[in-house]
Amino acid sequence: MSESDADPTERNRLDEEESPYLRQHADNPVNWQPWDDAALAAAEERDVPIFLSVGYSACHWCHVMEEESFEDEGVAEILNENFVPIKVDREERPDLDSIYQTVAQAVSGRGGWPLSVWLTPDGRPFYVGTYFPREPKRGQPGFPDLLENIADSWADEEDRREMERRADQWTDAIAGELESVPDPGEAPGEDLLGSAADAAVRSADREHGGFGTGQKFPQAGRVHLLLRAADRADDEETAAEYREVATEALTAMAEGGIFDHVGGGFHRYTVDRKWVVPHFEKMLYDNAEIPRAMLAGYQVTGDDRYATAARRTFEFVEREMTHPEGGFYSTLDAQSEGEEGKFYVWTPAEIRDAVGGGEWTGERVDADTAADLFCDRFGVTESGNFEGKTVLTISESIPDLADEYEMSEQAVEETVEDAREQVFEARAERVRPRRDEKVLAGWNGLMISALAEGALVLDDGDRWTELAEDALGFVREHLWEAPDGDGETGRLFRRYKDGDVAIEGYLEDYAFLARGALNCYEATGDPDHLGFALDLADAVVAEFWDAEAGTIYFTPETGEELVARPQEPHDQSTPSSLGVAADTLLALAEFRPDDEFADVAERVLETRGQQVRSNPLQHTSLALAADRYARGSLEVTLAADDLPASWRDELAARYLPTRLLTRRPPTDDALAGWLDDLGLDEAPPIWAGRGARDGEPTAYVCRNFACSPPTDDLAEALDWADDGA
Repeated sequence: MSESDADPTERNRLDEEESPYLRQHADNPVNWQPWDDAALAAAEERDVPIFLSVGYSACHWCHVMEEESFEDEGVAEILNENFVPIKVDREERPDLDSIYQTVAQAVSGRGGWPLSVWLTPDGRPFYVGTYFPREPKRGQPGFPDLLENIADSWADEEDRREMERRADQWTDAIAGELESVPDPGEAPGEDLLGSAADAAVRSADREHGGFGTGQKFPQAGRVHLLLRAADRADDEETAAEYREVATEALTAMAEGGIFDHVGGGFHRYTVDRKWVVPHFEKMLYDNAEIPRAMLAGYQVTGDDRYATAARRTFEFVEREMTHPEGGFYSTLDAQSEGEEGKFYVWTPAEIRDAVGGGEWTGERVDADTAADLFCDRFGVTESGNFEGKTVLTISESIPDLADEYEMSEQAVEETVEDAREQVFEARAERVRPRRDEKVLAGWNGLMISALAEGALVLDDGDRWTELAEDALGFVREHLWEAPDGDGETGRLFRRYKDGDVAIEGYLEDYAFLARGALNCYEATGDPDHLGFALDLADAVVAEFWDAEAGTIYFTPETGEELVARPQEPHDQSTPSSLGVAADTLLALAEFRPDDEFADVAERVLETRGQQVRSNPLQHTSLALAADRYARGSLEVTLAADDLPASWRDELAARYLPTRLLTRRPPTDDALAGWLDDLGLDEAPPIWAGRGARDGEPTAYVCRNFACSPPTDDLAEALDWADDGA
């Protein structure tokens, strides 16, 4: 055995990892280690602190810190000699990220990436920060100086005792913050939705759209809260205000710089209040959750801008984020050629070259006029809005351009679209941002849900059905170990990359994927998707549910033991996994004869009830789950082999919050085969006695044990629900 094999920290081991983010650091002179038993044992053996650096592939300041410090031989020497440096991809290990972000928030009031944490050899934190510059700057210590100070303090007996005391205090605080469960109370009632919507209105930026007065994040959950509350409001004035705040946010996103107007898809957030300049990375989860909100907005308002934004986002995901076998990749970087946003920004000259450089097929105007129209439409100017170039935003309306150029609105719209296609082709010649090609189970679940909803709402729904089902099949094939037999539950892994499967799934993987599988069943009527959703829910209860505490933890009971076992009640960049789990369990409870799923969800909502009532905007997903619990699902049971076109039109056009669309064969004989495949001894109430009448497709719409008469007129049944079911 060589010396370097005996001590793994004598070399950089990240070239052995599958994470693209970790591989980006494989050539650093820092002897980076993955988070594994070998690295942790080496820290104990050497009796030196761990320097933990957490980031992700598309993180801009992670790249900056790498260039400034981790590629520097002098910094590497300090790190290698005095620490065990460990790199973690937060997208692979959200459990570690959650634990140490909690420390950062508690100590400094802020977190983020890169996250820099110094740990005792057994993993207890004693110093924390985010990005540190190479040289002292704006009150921040220079990174090399900080490393030397920490190393010197660790070597001093008295200072080290103080570090150990601080580590004990912080570890206790982590456990208290992440593991504590409130005393159970009452689950929120139907009044929660209105109070949550009122809170969203108070937080709204009524001038520029969205929420807050600084950087603008998507906040898709708040849009769902507002639209649902508007649908439920007793008076039209209140409903109108809720709708206005929701649609102001949707319009700002559909027209602002957070949306890629050339190629589709959404960037992470904007750095300004006016939704102009984005942080340019594209995350799979944003390109799932924002379109879901857009589709809801389209159903409520009929505004084609929202449907177009959703459709073009799906086209982007299909084109640029899809594995050849069906799963979805994780992220696109913000940078190309070392510059943030370079792939996405334009000058007027570049637009003229793009529009006039190829074969211009427009018959209405010449290429120069088309370029001018495009620049006016999307605000492309000589001065620009981002480092001398322009992030595209909708800057002039089609009617105003029609007046200005003395053209019909249709001609303007068609000309701008032709020009956009030319610009898209020109952009394809640029150096593309780097893509993180790991496939994550949970993020795929979010995307599958969005596509399944698009399959129901958009006129090209079959395309999105196929994409959703392909992804679901990919995850089932590569990341799912089916249960062996009766009493066993399946096992889900989190990450697939180049044939390598790793990391036991977290709650978000099971919950998001279960919801995606359920939504796929709603869109297709394939009971195999429903069966998979039920299997995932069984695993959630078996591995993550703690009946004594009354909560669903983020990590599985049989998972790695860390300094704390986190929960995720808050919505962050992704929905709360606890909230999605509760909501999905409530929906799936309709298909199980026992009450286990419903009981688990009820206990969670009782435990978190006061927190949700006190701060619904921090707990948006739990608030939506609580509303389903209080209001009940709107059960739309359709007994038919194939849905009539008129039914599909109704489902596309109707905004139906808490909808549970359930399909079943028209006859009980055919249903018996489904029940056998699903392991059910008898038909659940949502299917029992709800066959086709007189051999014709039949619809049943129910809520809280009250049902419309069986009918072949779905619109009539849905009207019954609107009238107060």
